[in-house]
Amino acid sequence: MMLTLISGTIGLAAVAASAAPGHSGGHGHGDKKGAYDGHAAALGEPGDPKANARVINVNMTDEMRFSPATVMVSRGETVKFVIKNSGQLKHEMTLGTMDELVEHAKVMEKNPEMEHDDPNAVTVDPGKTKTILWKFTKAGTFDYGCLVPGHMQGGMKGKIIVR
Repeated sequence: MMLTLISGTIGLAAVAASAAPGHSGGHGHGDKKGAYDGHAAALGEPGDPKANARVINVNMTDEMRFSPATVMVSRGETVKFVIKNSGQLKHEMTLGTMDELVEHAKVMEKNPEMEHDDPNAVTVDPGKTKTILWKFTKAGTFDYGCLVPGHMQGGMKGKIIVR
């Protein structure tokens, strides 16, 4: 009886956590013993706040655009994205592969009030600025987008080229 009660409580806690408006936890963000395996692992890993980081300013607008639309970085480089929302609407910047972004955009359509608290994503209110600190450990062409419903479909996306 006690085991059933405990497992039922754990199950309810998991459902409540997944229904919460924030978007964090339970995603395999790696640990000190293993490699990072969380969101955007195909690109690299969260940056070390103590590392030298190149600052890249990113502007988001209600015209559904990021500026710059393309970012060039070197493999192994840590970048501090300083992301400003110049618009009147809430926007976000999420790093990932296009497949990850498209899949996550579908989830966002069902949960439009979801806000991100992941190392590869920030939700930015109008007139505000937030940062993403990311170390690009893998070469390739990757993506970023605004996953607020309709925004990426309206053109709010960009490319990251890692050489």
